[in-house]
Amino acid sequence: MPTITKLFSLKEASEHNSKEDCWVIVSGKVYDVTNYLDEHPGGDDVLINAAGKDATDEFEDAGHSKSARELMQDYCIGEVDPTPIIPELEIISKDQPTNIAHVLMDKTLQYWVFPVAIVAISVVAGLLYLRKK
Repeated sequence: MPTITKLFSLKEASEHNSKEDCWVIVSGKVYDVTNYLDEHPGGDDVLINAAGKDATDEFEDAGHSKSARELMQDYCIGEVDPTPIIPELEIISKDQPTNIAHVLMDKTLQYWVFPVAIVAISVVAGLLYLRKK
């Protein structure tokens, strides 16, 4: 079994999506199946349709044998890089609290505090106005 040292981004893997250059992602590993297309028992169409994509669900649904899984190792060229494509767009960064309930409560407070403050000020202003009459 070869040692996996190369990391590929999803974008990089997605660029290999043709019969002449066919990569498939299964369970986070990247496989260059270009030379296996003609040998695939299900036909090359199956692999070409999965080219450049994460085909884990399709692979598992097909019920591949133990020998097929062992054969895959010969075509493994690396793993998918787990880091986000654009780190600045992470929904919750490492600096923010990881408790989702806490984050949602903070957002909820932002949406109801302002209207409640306006209503409270209006009530106080109305009472003061009525008191002067």
